[in-house]
Amino acid sequence: RCGYVLDPPGCLKDPNTRKLSGIGVEVIQLVGRNLGLKVEWTAEVDWGSMIAGLESGRYDIIATPIWPNASRARVTDFTRPLYFSPVFAYVKSGSKLMQLKNLAELNATNYTIASIDGATPEVIAREDFPKAKLLSLPQQCEISQLVLTVSSGKADATFVEPAVVAAYSKSNPGVMARLPGDEPVRVFPDCWAIKRGQMEFKSMINNSLDQLINGGAINKIICKYEPAPGTLLRVSLPYQR
Repeated sequence: RCGYVLDPPGCLKDPNTRKLSGIGVEVIQLVGRNLGLKVEWTAEVDWGSMIAGLESGRYDIIATPIWPNASRARVTDFTRPLYFSPVFAYVKSGSKLMQLKNLAELNATNYTIASIDGATPEVIAREDFPKAKLLSLPQQCEISQLVLTVSSGKADATFVEPAVVAAYSKSNPGVMARLPGDEPVRVFPDCWAIKRGQMEFKSMINNSLDQLINGGAINKIICKYEPAPGTLLRVSLPYQR
């Protein structure tokens, strides 16, 4: 039984057919097929309610790959990663922030960072840029709303994946720009969340993921949904250095 959050490219829904697709959706369907288990799409939830559904037993797994963090780890457990997401700082093209010599200069009271309540951009802002102002959106908002908040001029910057900006840029080319710097602000594993204490279930899922990673199946699915080449990082094969 799967709960899911609509969050491209991990989980998408066709507005006409209501059919689900995305990296997490296709991978969990393969996992179910290999295990001989039926995949049931039990509930569409949001970032604020997804963990509560696990704790109450409403579903067994959140099939949208999400980022583990300390607050989530207190109440839930995670599978091994399906892939990794680098996070960079983005601003509106032509912004005066493009003239910053380094990212540390964003830590100033005259800049506003767009975030979602309790989400990763807020954590990054509080840890690395505590002097900047925060414009926090409700937890029910999709990640893409952060890009819209910056592109509309309501905030100066935000922290998101290249995949999010690449998807937005298909319809809005040249609107967003990444702040200078080759290194990401953070790199996060994209994992499935499960209820704590289910070690046998977790081991079963992890072994199934190993099979799909080592056989190249997950890489093919990522290539299918990746908004632009190189926006998502693959899990290293265990026998490669």
